Amino acid sequence: MAGGPYFDPSPPSAVVEKLKARFPDAVLETTEFRGELTVLVQGETLVELCRFLRDDPDCAFDMPTAVVGLHYLERDYEHEVVYQIYSLPKNHRLRLKVRLRAGETVPSVTAVWPGANWPEREAYDLVGIRFRGHPDLRRILMPNDWTTYPLRKDYPLSGFDLPEPHWGGQVPYDTDPGVEDQYYQQTLRTAGGRELNESRSNVNPNQEPGTNKQ
Repeated sequence: MAGGPYFDPSPPSAVVEKLKARFPDAVLETTEFRGELTVLVQGETLVELCRFLRDDPDCAFDMPTAVVGLHYLERDYEHEVVYQIYSLPKNHRLRLKVRLRAGETVPSVTAVWPGANWPEREAYDLVGIRFRGHPDLRRILMPNDWTTYPLRKDYPLSGFDLPEPHWGGQVPYDTDPGVEDQYYQQTLRTAGGRELNESRSNVNPNQEPGTNKQ
């Protein structure tokens, strides 16, 4: 029905203008492509900005549909965090972006939207982005002792030329071959060896050099 809660006629561009008025120094750039609006914002004001987008009745963005981490090479920033947010009452969508230089972190938005918890962990796990204030920032897909980030642009797409694995699927490397060692310090596992390794109750750290030692 026209005029109902899911057919609010006010365009998302009005939300962006309100955001600029409320956070003039935090909104760095706005772009529109095929009807989709993207707002580049400063990371330090991200939580306050997101809380405004959630609580203001003209915005009412009550859920994140995705939190995505991106890695770039040869740019003046290393990472980009993309937040796709949605308003159930108004059927509006908006994209927020935060850019991070090497070594920078971004505040977690889980205090605003608890549904951002697992997507932020995935961005940390696969890309290496660290979210300050996250209640449980640990790996969600990769093994707990993994030290690399497989969705970074400098991770080799074709894998590695590896020798025959040792018992348990470990290979005799101190660092991943073919990857800059300032990022990675881990012995690799083979795909089949991980299952074998985890099914064993006794792990010999001398025989399996990839096992974390306390």
